[in-house]
Amino acid sequence: MTNRGLRKERSGTVVSDRMQKTVVVSVERTVMHPRYMKIRRRRSHVKVHDESNQCHVGDRVLIVECRPLSRDKRWRVSKVLERSRTADAESSARATA
Repeated sequence: MTNRGLRKERSGTVVSDRMQKTVVVSVERTVMHPRYMKIRRRRSHVKVHDESNQCHVGDRVLIVECRPLSRDKRWRVSKVLERSRTADAESSARATA
């Protein structure tokens, strides 16, 4: 990855994992209002490529920019920063069953 140049990296929360090899990630950023100088939070939803279907709703993930993979996908999951609590409970329940 070092030879490919600078790529944008963002962290966000997975809000949907219903598609195959694709998750929807909510990326939050802060912007200052030009007139009132108040800091506001803005969110954007991006479709992200998840090759191994490892991400679930609520996970915090690090995503990186990549070449266009489909009409909507221009990002891919680099790594899972934090697992959601519900996903941990489900995986432990499956292991015991």
